[in-house]
Amino acid sequence: MGYRCARCNEDVELDQERTGVRCPFCGYRILMKKRGSNPTHVKAR
Repeated sequence: MGYRCARCNEDVELDQERTGVRCPFCGYRILMKKRGSNPTHVKAR
């Protein structure tokens, strides 16, 4: 699963066993999940 660091905007692959939840580039602890490229369209009633 892909994540993006909230501070440096680098793409991060999370390895919780080794580093925990932390950006390997800047050490920031807030990571955001990457969203898919396909938007979902829902038809309103």
